[in-house]
Formats: sequence, structure tokens, C-alpha cells
Amino acid sequence: MPETRTISLPAELCDRVEKKFAQRFRSLEEMLAFVLSELLRDDAAQADRKEQLMIDQRLKDLGYL
Repeated sequence: MPETRTISLPAELCDRVEKKFAQRFRSLEEMLAFVLSELLRDDAAQADRKEQLMIDQRLKDLGYL
């Protein structure tokens, strides 16, 4: 099992999140892990798009496109 960390969040926020997402996630920790993973994945996808645009521009500048 991966190493874990403890964080502090307002109890009211945690209660509201647990109620709202109880059908989809077994715990607040599971939901937060999912959300954080999705945010990282989105950042990586945006970086890939920017990289591709830079490559395309470079190839165009060199006359290949």
C-alpha cells in the first residue's frame, strides 16, 4: 500500500462532500485521491498539447509543414 499523509480540512466541508458523493465514492479519502489524480492528468494533457503546438510550429518554421 502506498505511503499516506494526513491533511486537515474543515469538518463542515468534509461532511457536505461525504453526503454529496456517498453514492460514487466509499470515503472522502477515495474521492479526494480521484480528484487530485484527475487534476494532475489534466495538467499533463495540457502540457502535451502545448508541446505538440511547439513541435508543429518548429516543423512549420523549418518548412516541413
